[in-house]
Formats: sequence, C-alpha cells, structure tokens
Amino acid sequence: MSRKVILCRCEDVTLADVQHAVKLGHADVEEVKRYTGFGTGPCQGKECLREVARAVAAAAGRPPGDMTPFTARPPLVPTELAMLAGSDTE
Repeated sequence: MSRKVILCRCEDVTLADVQHAVKLGHADVEEVKRYTGFGTGPCQGKECLREVARAVAAAAGRPPGDMTPFTARPPLVPTELAMLAGSDTE
C-alpha cells in the first residue's frame, strides 16, 4: 500500500511531486514552486514552505539551511477590503 504524503494542502503537492521535481533538476525552492505550484494557494506558502524546503533539501542532498524561501509577490492591483469581506457597498 502506497502512502501519499501531502506537503501543500492548498495545491495538493505531495512529497513524491517534490522529489520528482528535484530529479528533473529543480534544485531550489523557487524552481520547485514554479514546477509544482506549491505556495500559490490561499495560504501563500505559510503552511507548507518549511516542509517543502526540507523535502527539497533532502532530495537534493543539501543541508536544510541552504534553502532560501521563494519570492513572495503581491497582487498586481490592490484589492479593496470590501470586496474580500463580501460587502455590497460600491
């Protein structure tokens, strides 16, 4: 029986996905993010970054301290809080 280890719940990225990305040559967190999509869901990597970075380090045979976090990018256009709150005021 295989065991699916989910590292990023928002984007359903598994340990096997991260290991596969490293095998393909994506050896840092930013590249793995671009390949797998982890860190792009609602939590923006707040819940998964640490575990994915540890998995990348292990798969690449590097110390976890060598891993740098991915580049956080704000939205292109600011979003009004009323829109997020579901307010009908315009």
